[in-house]
Amino acid sequence: MKVLFIGGTGTISSAITKQLAEVGCELYLLNRGTRNSGLPAKVNVLQADINDEDKVSKLIEDMTFDVVADFIAFHPEQLERDYRLFNGKTKQFMFISSASAYQTPLSDYRVTEGTPLSNPYWEYSRNKIACEEYLMKQYREHGFPITIVRPSHTYSERSIPLGVHGSKGSWQVAKRMLENKPVIIHGDGTSLWTMTHNSDFAKGFIGLMGNIHAIGESVHITSDETVTWNQIYEMIADALGVKLNAVHVSSEFLAACGSDDLRGGLLGDKANSVVFDNSKLKRLVPEFVATTRLDQGMKQTVKHILAHPELQVEDPEFDAWCDKVIGALENAARAVAEQ
Repeated sequence: MKVLFIGGTGTISSAITKQLAEVGCELYLLNRGTRNSGLPAKVNVLQADINDEDKVSKLIEDMTFDVVADFIAFHPEQLERDYRLFNGKTKQFMFISSASAYQTPLSDYRVTEGTPLSNPYWEYSRNKIACEEYLMKQYREHGFPITIVRPSHTYSERSIPLGVHGSKGSWQVAKRMLENKPVIIHGDGTSLWTMTHNSDFAKGFIGLMGNIHAIGESVHITSDETVTWNQIYEMIADALGVKLNAVHVSSEFLAACGSDDLRGGLLGDKANSVVFDNSKLKRLVPEFVATTRLDQGMKQTVKHILAHPELQVEDPEFDAWCDKVIGALENAARAVAEQ
């Protein structure tokens, strides 16, 4: 199979790249080359900025592919560019959308591919919906062979998956745990969530590649394991070997105190209970099963980060923000108690 990935080195795509390289796929990555140092030896790199359409067009002028997948498109205009570049050059075009595109808030916490797409809280999700609509139009009107893939919260060994963290990553929350400082959990911590290790996601994605039954379809890929946010943070603390000092804070309060991204990422995503029905994926890829249990994956991730100081990026602004939010709650509680 001859495959082209636009991107190929991110959290999701790096695991797919690794697994495809292991089975001898003829894989090409089209990217700017800034994160290619750890690529498997047999991966071919086409170095270019995908936004430089003329250059990319010349690079692939004499090439056709079985599969093209875009991991870094976020706006419909980028898919319009992809259509111009790859229409007639691939048997399947795969777009990585997002499970945050599903109806928010949900009318039913059980999510299938038939769940409506609507997210008034997060522009990121609305842009992904618009991308999906554009691609479906091209499929229906011109036969462009698309497959839409919706990941949910997918993680790797390079970053601890969390609900509330700063702009520089998740290490500061782990650092607060190690220092026995209070850690914020949104809501009361009992809402349901699903996290998927990128190696498991890769198995589902690869099963959709070259799959004629996936053409014209939208499919989400997640683990079948559902946990609460309290359990997630307890797993992290356990992996760090410390006791969790949790402070529960209303998601609405956190959104009001934070940035637009925090509002979208919470009220438009993580604050809502979701349970994914993976029946469609398993019909298309019967061998798919997510095998990395979250507590095990969390221990692997924490071990890797503790062994790699370059991944321990501190975020003093987020640390101070956490102290302010927690302090405000404590002051409010005292003021009410003293009345």
